[in-house]
Amino acid sequence: MKTRTRVVVIGGGIAGCSTLYHLTQEGWTDVVLVERNELTSGTTWHSAAQVTNFGMNQTMVGLKSHSIALYKALAENPEYPINYHHGDGGIRLANTPQQMQGYRHFASMARGMDVHFEVIDAAECARRHPLISTENLLGGLWDPLDGDIDPAQLCQALAYHARKAGAEIYRNTPVTALTQHKDDTWTVHTEHGDIDCDIVVNACGYRVNEVGAMMGVHHPVASMEHQYFLTEDIPEIVAAGHRMPLIRCPISDYYCRQEKNGLLIGFYEQACKTWGMDGIDPNFVNALCPDDVNRVMDVLEGAFARMPALRETGIRAIVNGPITYTIDGAPLIGPIPGKRNAFCAIGLRAGLGEGGGHGWLLAQMIVHGEACYDTWVIDPRRFTGHANVELTALKAVEDYQNEFRFHFPHEHRPAGRPAKTTPLTPVLAAEGAEFTVVNGWERVDYIKPAPDFHPTLGFTFDETFDLIGAEVHAVQSGVGLAEVNGFNRIEITGADRHAFLDRMICGAVPKRAGRVGLCYLLNHHGRIKGEATVANLPASDRGPDRVWYGSAAASEFHDMDWLQSHLRADEDVHLRSLTNDQTILVLAGPRARDVLSSCARGDWSRAAFAWLSVRECFIGFAPATVLGVSFSGELAYEIHVPNAALYAAYLALRKAGEAHGLTLFGARAVDSMRMEKGFLHWKADLITEFDPFETGLSRFVKLDKGDFIGKQALLDRQGKDPGRKLVTLHVDTTHAPAHPGASLMQGQQVVGTVTSGGWGYRIGKNLAYAFVDPAMAAPGSSMMLDLCGDMVTAQVIAPSPYDPDHARMRG
Repeated sequence: MKTRTRVVVIGGGIAGCSTLYHLTQEGWTDVVLVERNELTSGTTWHSAAQVTNFGMNQTMVGLKSHSIALYKALAENPEYPINYHHGDGGIRLANTPQQMQGYRHFASMARGMDVHFEVIDAAECARRHPLISTENLLGGLWDPLDGDIDPAQLCQALAYHARKAGAEIYRNTPVTALTQHKDDTWTVHTEHGDIDCDIVVNACGYRVNEVGAMMGVHHPVASMEHQYFLTEDIPEIVAAGHRMPLIRCPISDYYCRQEKNGLLIGFYEQACKTWGMDGIDPNFVNALCPDDVNRVMDVLEGAFARMPALRETGIRAIVNGPITYTIDGAPLIGPIPGKRNAFCAIGLRAGLGEGGGHGWLLAQMIVHGEACYDTWVIDPRRFTGHANVELTALKAVEDYQNEFRFHFPHEHRPAGRPAKTTPLTPVLAAEGAEFTVVNGWERVDYIKPAPDFHPTLGFTFDETFDLIGAEVHAVQSGVGLAEVNGFNRIEITGADRHAFLDRMICGAVPKRAGRVGLCYLLNHHGRIKGEATVANLPASDRGPDRVWYGSAAASEFHDMDWLQSHLRADEDVHLRSLTNDQTILVLAGPRARDVLSSCARGDWSRAAFAWLSVRECFIGFAPATVLGVSFSGELAYEIHVPNAALYAAYLALRKAGEAHGLTLFGARAVDSMRMEKGFLHWKADLITEFDPFETGLSRFVKLDKGDFIGKQALLDRQGKDPGRKLVTLHVDTTHAPAHPGASLMQGQQVVGTVTSGGWGYRIGKNLAYAFVDPAMAAPGSSMMLDLCGDMVTAQVIAPSPYDPDHARMRG
């Protein structure tokens, strides 16, 4: 066994084998995989092994498409062929108009990844799968490339080709400990000796937290028992002369695919159960859980109704094994939060179908620092301190019970709530607030007109439309107050803080005390990594000279990791997170200055406290730090308050606002207003696939300053045509917003993809942001938006259509 290698991958299931294989494909061949037993002896061996193109976003569709192409190539390789039923086709059924509408959106989204789904009616579903009934059925989504694969053969093939490229695999080699050294390298201790390596990868399936504990971390991964049946031969299948398409049924919570001349039928029962929460037997290898047929009888009845032939068919085998889930059902692929040179590929609910893509993207991250797609939707850092295993188990049960029921826009399911709150959460609930969830935080979405108000879930504008419009107009004409909790806040101190930020940020860094600036961070490829508000606070009784670095709530772990990884040993820079200690109250509207002046001492005139200023003060008697910045486009103040004093500050502002008609507003109103202003959302419009010039942020780049991360990559691309350009669109319809991922068409050609959409109440237009072909980026360019199957005109307009000179927010 080697004693030194570049990467050690721990785990010999689909995640580990795919990662090892793709590392060799990226040119890293001095790599090792260690497995405690035999390859595929965990969850992989009993997988139902369905391979679909369907995904909830373009990154998931892209990695699944890679899996399908890879598996097809492996199956056809004469050196090590494998069994892959490619292109049997599959149908996701639907019995509500909203589900059908969602399928049309997913078809639009997938088209941008060159994946072509078909939305079909009930009769066509039955024609393509003659075993199903059309009772209570409207139609479905057809995936022509759906299929299934032999899981053990797949992993052995990946292992074969990885070994051939130079990788080594050590079976029956349990890992006993992990040690990280001062230079951030690792030693992997095993029962057969130690291996020193630069990088370690946790790909341990349901034993993920056994290895996590060796690193001093826990991962939000929980296991669920999952049962499927193998039937005896079905005469209709024998007589058909062709393989049956796969079925996934949200109506009756089951799926099925052909297995020999019968069916494999899997169930997502409501009476489901977690597994392994109190530890896992070390001898649980190539093992299953006890059968529990009674648990799935209600689901089985639904399957009988949909497929009557099952009533006449015997069961020849029952499989009940553990599968892993995360909080949102998507896997954790990427850097382990808080650790250097440590990665994971875990929580793979649909590991076999997606595993080729998981390893592909992870290998790119390890070798190149980023993948070809923005991978935030699978990034382990998207969950932060609230993400314990107990919360994960609650969400896993909920996700399991809704396996084939996708999330609608603005849908937030109840399990695991509330995970993060502030002292104002119950106060705002009493005021009628409906909450959305941002990185676990309960944040006000809008104010309900009545406690029993429940808008219709769907892809069109719903019953909240006028409510949000009223909140926007109240802010525009008077003054509004909103709580923005969870905002990522890092305090940066030390003599070299500005030099450090100058190296991290691609543009000018505000350095004058009392001033604020908006800044962008790039990765080493010159693509957008982050967005931050940088505020310089002078020394006071609250602290020394310091910088507050503020960014999106979701970026809490991501940005801290990025900043910490670039600290130099010889510079005086110290980072401290304040994210969970303080909360922002946003005061916005033309009367905001009047309200602030009524409850905070000092001169708040435009001359004394201009736009992009920062000042410490007291709101009533609550200590606060006020930033003169605006995400709404109106005169606004961000009031940062320690959580212990938050309620006192809120009461002072409400009291001061009584004379000025102050009202509450929520996140949906903010989103509408920011779109009218041309302000972008991190990980919606600001992603690692595009650089600041493609994203319309050239004014935030200073190529004539000293070196900064990504500068050389930008210089190398000078003079080259951009791949895409971000534009603002006017969508010519009033019934629905554009949804992220929707395709923009010119004839039969996809020319762009939507990143954000919403109604602009102050200008009365349906707006969208999209990355489009540069030839289509000039104002006046027109294209067609595939809006849930309806083709509507979308025209490029100038950015920031509301108050483009920013006069209103300067006050």
